Amino acid sequence: MTALTAPTVDQVAPGVVTRVRPGELVGTQKGILGVSAVALVASIVPAFLGEDDHARHRVMFSYLTAYMFALSVALGALFFVMIQHITRAGWSVVVRRIAENMAGTLFPWMAILFAPVALWYHDLWHHWIDAQITDPTAADYDSVIAGKSGYLNVPFFFVRAVLYFVIWAGLARYFRGASLAQDQDGDPQRSLKMARMAAPGLLLFGLTTTFAAFDWIMSLDPHWFSTMFGVIYFAGGVLGVMATMGLTALYLAKKGYLGDVINTEHYHDIGKLMFAFMVFWAYTSFSQFMLIWYANLPEETIWFAHRSEGTWNAMFVTLCVGHFLVPFGFLMSRHIKRNTKTLAFAAVFMLVMHWCDMAYQILPNIDHHGFHLTWTDITAVVGVFGLFVAMSLKNIIATPLIPERDPRLAESLHFHNV
Repeated sequence: MTALTAPTVDQVAPGVVTRVRPGELVGTQKGILGVSAVALVASIVPAFLGEDDHARHRVMFSYLTAYMFALSVALGALFFVMIQHITRAGWSVVVRRIAENMAGTLFPWMAILFAPVALWYHDLWHHWIDAQITDPTAADYDSVIAGKSGYLNVPFFFVRAVLYFVIWAGLARYFRGASLAQDQDGDPQRSLKMARMAAPGLLLFGLTTTFAAFDWIMSLDPHWFSTMFGVIYFAGGVLGVMATMGLTALYLAKKGYLGDVINTEHYHDIGKLMFAFMVFWAYTSFSQFMLIWYANLPEETIWFAHRSEGTWNAMFVTLCVGHFLVPFGFLMSRHIKRNTKTLAFAAVFMLVMHWCDMAYQILPNIDHHGFHLTWTDITAVVGVFGLFVAMSLKNIIATPLIPERDPRLAESLHFHNV
C-alpha cells in the first residue's frame, strides 16, 4: 500500500512559475553582494586605521548597530517559520519559503558577520571586562559588576555566543531542509513533524534570542538591567522581517514570478502582522519606560537619563512618533495594507525606524551627549544588511519559490480575508 502524498503544484495551480528561470535575478544578487562587500570593507577598515580611540570605537559601535539590526530580521524570519508550523497555518504557505530562505542566512553568513564583533569584544564590552572584580580594595573595583561576574565573564560570553548560533543554525536548517524535502516526496507527515518540532524550537528560540539581546546590547551598560529588553528586541525583529518579506514578495512579483500566487489577501495579512508587531513593540517599550519612570530608582533610570541628553532626546521623540504614532494611523487602514505601493512605503519606513531603534539602544554607550550620524553608520548597515539580502536572494534563486507540495498549499492559494 503506497503512502499518501500531497498534490503537486501543477495540480493545484497549473501554469504557475514557481522557480527562478536560469540566469535570472543572478545579476541583481551579485550586484547587491558587490555593493555590500565594498560597504563592509569601508565600515571595518577605519577601526584599524584610526589613531583616535573614540573614533575607532565609534566605528565598532556602528558595525554592532548594523549587525544587530540585520540579525533581528534573520531571527524574525526563523520565528515566522516556526509559528506558522506550530499553528498549522494555511494562509502563509506561499510566503513561508521567503522566510525559510532568510532564516537560512543565520549559518554561515550571520555567524561569519559576527566575527568583527568577536574580534572587537574588548573595546565594545570593556566596561565589565576590565572591572577589577577579585580585589575589593582596587581603585576600579565595581561591586555591581562583581555580583554579575558569574555571568559576565569572557569565556562564558563566547560559550553562549557559540551556543546561540548552533541552536539558530540547527533550527533554520531543519525547517528549511524538511520543507525542501517535502517538495520532492510530498510526504504530509513532514508537516506534522515540523509542527511538533516547532514547539521546543520556539522555546529555544525565545531563550537564545533574549539572552543574545542581553549579552550583545544590554551588557554594553552592565549596571543597567531590564527583563523586558529581550522581548523588545524580538518585537522589532519580527516587525523587520514582515517588512522585508513584503518587499521581497513585491520584488518577485515585479520580476514576473508567482503571478497571483501571492496576492492582495497575503499582502493584507503581511500588513496586519507588521501593524500588530509595531503595536507590540510600542507596548513593550512603553511598559519598560513606565515601570522604570514610576519606580524612579537611580540604577534603572540612568539608562533613560543617558538617552535624554542632547539630540538623543530628539531620537526618543522620533521613535515615539515614527515608530508608533505615524505607522499606527497609516497602517490601520485596510486599504493601505491592500495597496502594494502604500504597503511598500510602510515597509521601507518601518525598516528605517527599526534601525533608529537599534541606534537608540546601542549608540548612546559611545555617543553620550547626542546622536551624530556618521558615514560608517550608513556603510555598515548597507554592508551587513546588504549581505543578508544578497544571501537570502541566493537561497531564493536556488529553491522553489513556494513549498510546492505542502498539504495546505491549495488553502493558501484560495485564501481570502473576511
